[in-house]
Amino acid sequence: MRIRTFVLTAMAAALVVGCSTAEKAVDKAKSAATAVAKAAPKPKLMSGASAEMLANTCAGCHGTYGNSGGPATPTIAGLEEDYFIDVMNQFKSGDRWSSIMGRIAKGYTDDEIAAMAGYFSKQTFKPLLNQTAPSPTGAKLHEEYCEKCHEEGATDPDDIVLAGQTVPYINWTMWDYANGVNKFTEKKMKKAFDKMIAEHGKKSITELVAFYGSRSK
Repeated sequence: MRIRTFVLTAMAAALVVGCSTAEKAVDKAKSAATAVAKAAPKPKLMSGASAEMLANTCAGCHGTYGNSGGPATPTIAGLEEDYFIDVMNQFKSGDRWSSIMGRIAKGYTDDEIAAMAGYFSKQTFKPLLNQTAPSPTGAKLHEEYCEKCHEEGATDPDDIVLAGQTVPYINWTMWDYANGVNKFTEKKMKKAFDKMIAEHGKKSITELVAFYGSRSK
């Protein structure tokens, strides 16, 4: 009887020791995991995605690194950060008309939009060439009404590049401005655009679009 009691007591003690050892091992593992988590840099965004990862979600429509292959989706590579952010916020608020961008833009936080803006601003704009025949009239219109902001024939990478964008996109965007579908973000742009229409009629839009589509290099 005493032997049996001794054996049971020894077994119970072994179980207690075993449980205690296991618990210590679990606690040690938890402490190690916590230390690793604290040491790791915290993601700047709630999603934890990098700017490049966020930008990759745009590639399906806007092309790799933001360079569109058309037919009517704009190239966003090289866009100024502030302009990118302004446009995305206009999509979110509904101030800028869109087919699907309004819904897409609402899925991003302000920090995520800022991250994408920084990413695309560093990419190189690659123009689509020779989409239209050269338009001498369009060149004159650009020089008179647009060159002050869109320099070097709208090819200056430090500005918002228009020459070499997809022709359908430029055309539809211009007409959206002319028909009041979209609001101008800058008063100077609205003033110049309205003056061009008043002095040359809406046919000037077609000539201007042809000029931007005729970029050859």
